[in-house]
Amino acid sequence: MIKMLILQQWHGLSDPELERQANDRISFRQFLGLPEKIPDRSTIWLFRERISESGTDTAIWNELQRQLDAKGLTIKQGMIQDATFIQSDPGHASSDTPRGGEAKTRRSKDGTWTKKGGKSYFGYKLHAIMERDYDLIRRITTTTASVHDSQVDLSETGEVVYRDRGYQGAKCKGYNATMKRGARDHPIGIRDKLRNERITRKRSKGERPFAVIKTIFHSGTVRVTEHGRARVKNTFSAFCYNLHQLRTIQKQRA
Repeated sequence: MIKMLILQQWHGLSDPELERQANDRISFRQFLGLPEKIPDRSTIWLFRERISESGTDTAIWNELQRQLDAKGLTIKQGMIQDATFIQSDPGHASSDTPRGGEAKTRRSKDGTWTKKGGKSYFGYKLHAIMERDYDLIRRITTTTASVHDSQVDLSETGEVVYRDRGYQGAKCKGYNATMKRGARDHPIGIRDKLRNERITRKRSKGERPFAVIKTIFHSGTVRVTEHGRARVKNTFSAFCYNLHQLRTIQKQRA
């Protein structure tokens, strides 16, 4: 069943399409271990729902991290933290109209509105911290879109953490390598500008996981209506990115 959810995120499939493709494509069946019976769409939905309600996605993610460590892919050079919007369908209601349990609308129950760069976003936000050595995502969390990046710290004590200007002033459990920004009538000096350039070079590849998730897996939008369900979707998106990156590492070593 977990392999089914991985296939779903890899290929951006709905539950009905996942069922059809798993029955039709020999590559899917081989990946699943050539089972005698393919789970139907209802079974897929119920399985994902149980994961959401029980929080089992955390255990699945931690097991992946354990296996990465067992392969010797440990953290050495530091971490890069960043976040990206995962949009959801706001439905037909206006932005200030909350959705009730009986409302007949596609509007997400838990998604929130925010604005960045003059553009409005509705839905959720995927926060991730990746290592600089192997470009693997090591920790994640999902919040609603209105939660500012600076309110989430995924670092651990002893780590060097590279972050952009949006995290200025935010607490950090690790060594804080956050870019600085100036204020009105108080621009940053030349030393801070040079420091920002050094940090930019180190954290620039932090955008790659989100690019893969959105452009290759087509997971920049979720069709679920609750935070727990969006969290599971994001967990498997990050899981799939790590599998994608492991393949890249294998090719580089070969």
